[in-house]
Amino acid sequence: QVQLVESGGGLVQTGGSLRLSCTASGSIFSFDIMGWYRQAPGKERELVAASRSWGSRYYADSVKGRFTVFRDNDKNTLSLTMNSLQPEDTAMYYCAAASSGTIQAPIPRIWGQGTQVTVSS
Repeated sequence: QVQLVESGGGLVQTGGSLRLSCTASGSIFSFDIMGWYRQAPGKERELVAASRSWGSRYYADSVKGRFTVFRDNDKNTLSLTMNSLQPEDTAMYYCAAASSGTIQAPIPRIWGQGTQVTVSS
């Protein structure tokens, strides 16, 4: 089974930027949708951004214009570039691979272990 490993999280000040990376141990081409989720303490996990295999993308309203998701099927990677970070972006960020569902509501089959993003005010 393909495994997903996230990296790139850390501590950043308000207004700063981070780039998260998700590297798969095998091909991601067969996964219709790859996405980034986040979960803040005491809150439910939410979909932040997603990318279909052929390029269409989804962004949550809260991150539109600030976050960019990029999927590279050749390198089996998924990245999330986050700009203008705010304290409310603080969360554990997870990479996920889905073979079903819609781009707004994929049904992940595989999850990464997560990477922490903390934005200080």
